[in-house]
Amino acid sequence: MTSPSPGGYDPRHFDKLFELEAQSFWFRGRSDLINWALDKHFPSARSFLELGCGNGYVIDRVRQIHPDWRLVGTELFEEGLAKARIRMPSGVELTQLDATTNPYDAEFDVVGAFDVIEHIEAAPAVLAGMYQAVKPGGGLLVTVPQHKWLWSEADVAAHHVKRYTRRELAGELRDAGFELVRVASFVSLLLPAMMASRLLKKDAGNVEEELDMAAPLNKACYAAMRFEGALVRAGVNFPAGGSLLAVARRPL
Repeated sequence: MTSPSPGGYDPRHFDKLFELEAQSFWFRGRSDLINWALDKHFPSARSFLELGCGNGYVIDRVRQIHPDWRLVGTELFEEGLAKARIRMPSGVELTQLDATTNPYDAEFDVVGAFDVIEHIEAAPAVLAGMYQAVKPGGGLLVTVPQHKWLWSEADVAAHHVKRYTRRELAGELRDAGFELVRVASFVSLLLPAMMASRLLKKDAGNVEEELDMAAPLNKACYAAMRFEGALVRAGVNFPAGGSLLAVARRPL
């Protein structure tokens, strides 16, 4: 039985995404960047909380690299947690939770939310809860869609509240009490193709539609994201991109 959507996400998407995530250039490229940032900026971490973990793709990739960590994934929808349990029968604590009511208190070395807060009107409450959940001196990783001018029917279909500017994301993180480490654009080399897909499309279609592509094209897009990721890791700051990655820290 499908849970009703409160407006921030449609849980009917979980089934299709579960089929796509492991091969999709976008999920793979984003997860590569997340894991790099996690190990680069928080090398002493031993625990990680992901809010809005969905089908568990990101936290499973973290589990594969750090099987000895305490890993907790929370998700509003049982549909996502059911898929996450299939993906990860053990090794990760999975809990149904509204991200705006975070119960944890200084328990984790790093907290993350990946393409989550743009779905939630009360995003500042989510960030405040993440600040509460991370230990002093611990870290935060967040990804969001970038550029208001990229708003399209695809955002409507995905139940986005907004797309972020770099300044907006930095401001919300600072307001929550975090110190910024880095805010980087990604999906930059593929931005022209993304613009064509998003801005020229006249109907919303399915959220997964642009990710369900022929294998050769998917492979080429992943190669582009791998090259782009190498540049980001080398310190290149792209002026634009389809998404933003923010790295921040809770002060001691």
